[in-house]
Amino acid sequence: MTQAIATQDPIITSDSATFTKLVSKEGGTEYDLLPINICEETFAPLEVAYDYDKIRHQVSRETIAAGPNSIWRYRPFLPVATDNVIDVGTGMTPLVKSTRLARRLGLKNLYIKNDAVNMPTLSFKDRVVSVALSRAREFGFSTVSCASTGNLANSTAAIAAHAGLECCVFIPSDLEAGKVLGTLIYNPTVMAVKGNYDQVNRLCSEVANTYGWGFVNINLRPYYSEGSKTLGFEVAEQLGWKLPDHIVAPIASGSLFTKIYKGFQEFVKVGLVQDKPVRCSGAQAEGCSPVAQAFKDGRDFIAPVKPNTIAKSIAIGNPADGVYALELAHKTGGNIESATDAEIIEGIKLLAETEGIFTETAGGTTIAVLKKLVEAGKIDPDETTVVYITGNGLKTQEAVQGYISEPLTIEAKLDSFERAWERAQTLERLDWQQVLV
Repeated sequence: MTQAIATQDPIITSDSATFTKLVSKEGGTEYDLLPINICEETFAPLEVAYDYDKIRHQVSRETIAAGPNSIWRYRPFLPVATDNVIDVGTGMTPLVKSTRLARRLGLKNLYIKNDAVNMPTLSFKDRVVSVALSRAREFGFSTVSCASTGNLANSTAAIAAHAGLECCVFIPSDLEAGKVLGTLIYNPTVMAVKGNYDQVNRLCSEVANTYGWGFVNINLRPYYSEGSKTLGFEVAEQLGWKLPDHIVAPIASGSLFTKIYKGFQEFVKVGLVQDKPVRCSGAQAEGCSPVAQAFKDGRDFIAPVKPNTIAKSIAIGNPADGVYALELAHKTGGNIESATDAEIIEGIKLLAETEGIFTETAGGTTIAVLKKLVEAGKIDPDETTVVYITGNGLKTQEAVQGYISEPLTIEAKLDSFERAWERAQTLERLDWQQVLV
């Protein structure tokens, strides 16, 4: 068995580091900055705490703008102690001002944060993994791993390959082919587990305890999850150092949803943006919607469910941060809604045909929920709304197969083309008539 921990002493912190300790999200018990993720007293998740006065003296709008064109322009806000970060160009993805989708939905100020083109593996997971593996290397881990519904496996395998770390990832055995291939290409060891994500995660907890590997979403999770804050930082910067009025983002574990808001609040704390209310609304697939169901029922707890949806990347039946996502939606005046598989497919198609962005099923879920919230009058047409697209549709092509048109096969002759073109135009007119109805 490969030695999981390197022989040199791990780097825990340094004088320039701005992060100070781990704190329990329930009760506030403090812990040293170690590769641990659960409070021993309350079993609640641990969170990284920072010295914001120190950050305030290190950063300004100018220093951030002069930084690298990646998440590491926000390094004082991230839990890495040394200059030896793993920078593969992750982050600074486009914030697209929507025109055609906004018009279709009746919104005036809709923006799309497009992590479908994030580097290197076309999902937001590249953000969290870049942070987690930078920290793993500081701890001295030489073998890294994860439990994944696909995107995280892609990111962990790719960034581990870049960093020269041994990698073994665990996935459910029924994942989409594109995501499996998108992991195997980096030559990690891939364990396809017969079970859903929650079963995979339980197995990985046993492996982490037995072998001492660096699991990005288990013992490294407090550091890993901080990478999602950069989706908040970038939006604030790209809006001209202003906060949006409303965000709509997918909910799987609930971590992404809550960390975007944490990013907004950290910018406020150090004086980079002016404070204002930001409503936070979440999207789940109906076939795995424990947080949305709790919101609908008015409960303050999450009842685990067994996933049954095409949106595998957000199919977590027992979300670790689900209760915190629920609290955030209530606190900010947001909503949490779900979408059926059919609505998810329509969401994928709607974003593609209006804005030219091909998203995976998580993005289809988010667009479908955005549409539902607009139709229910829960989004003000005048407010600045940002919808988060977290992954690329090339990874989940199976989801739309059979739901999109086929190529028109023609002879290499002008008259054959003209007959086909007229047929296509007729079909398009019929489609638009159905839309108008």
